Amino acid sequence: MKVFVTGGTGFVGSEVLRQLVAAGHEVRTLVRPGSEGKLAVLDHVEVRHGDATEPATLAGALAGCDAVIHLIGIIREFPAKGITFERLHVEAPRNVLAAAEAQGVRRCLHMSSNGSGPGGTTGYHRTKWQAEGAVRESGLDWTVFRPSLIFGPGGEFVTMLADLIRKSPVVPVIGDGHYRLQPVAVAQVAESFARALAMPETIGQTYHLGGGASYNYDEILDLTGQAIGHGHVTKAHQPLFVVRPMIKLMEHAPHFPITLEQVEMLLGGNVCDTTAWATAFGIKPVSYAEGVGGCFS
Repeated sequence: MKVFVTGGTGFVGSEVLRQLVAAGHEVRTLVRPGSEGKLAVLDHVEVRHGDATEPATLAGALAGCDAVIHLIGIIREFPAKGITFERLHVEAPRNVLAAAEAQGVRRCLHMSSNGSGPGGTTGYHRTKWQAEGAVRESGLDWTVFRPSLIFGPGGEFVTMLADLIRKSPVVPVIGDGHYRLQPVAVAQVAESFARALAMPETIGQTYHLGGGASYNYDEILDLTGQAIGHGHVTKAHQPLFVVRPMIKLMEHAPHFPITLEQVEMLLGGNVCDTTAWATAFGIKPVSYAEGVGGCFS
């Protein structure tokens, strides 16, 4: 099958490209000019220059493809640079969907997010839900994947935690650290995209992807510490009434590490029921405890 991939230079996209090539698919990926060096896979991957936020650059880009895998997403906005949830999560997928329909593509696999829904309280989740709506309303044979927090070698989440633990004798934790996360392995997320191409029974379905167990944030820190040989992690829990005003003051600084919206998403937790996904794909979800060690080997 000939597959068009957006977001191929990203963390998830890199693994999706690897698995598509390994499965024998012909792969074409959309890359902004100058970003070719970010591609982890070059062999057997055709590069098409363009930008999903600029419809004109998609003209003919999907011609001859059987399916499109749309992976573009951001976790933080930088409005001054034109990086917004509206532009990347809503306009970009609409442009890709329109191009796919116009150029004869039939199959669409779309990456959304756990927590996406009509009642989303953050801009991130609201725009992810809007994109899902566009996918469902398209004339394509669609499948939507909603992964929880994704981890794996080189992933931003585990890298950030490991750096904090290595550099700080005491790791700051927002709030009580009891909010629960269910990280899912990037390899299993990518496997699902690659396999769904040959699974017509997944058309019209939405799947929640999560790990084999959930943990509170303090436990995630300890598991990460063990994986890098630090054992138990000393933590300093920061009261929310102290943290929120400071973040509100600093969140617009480009190098400040977190925003209020990200705090709200963290405190809300990120867990899901993986039964439908695990059953449909015959997957045994890997837990963070089982998989985090492989991120540093």
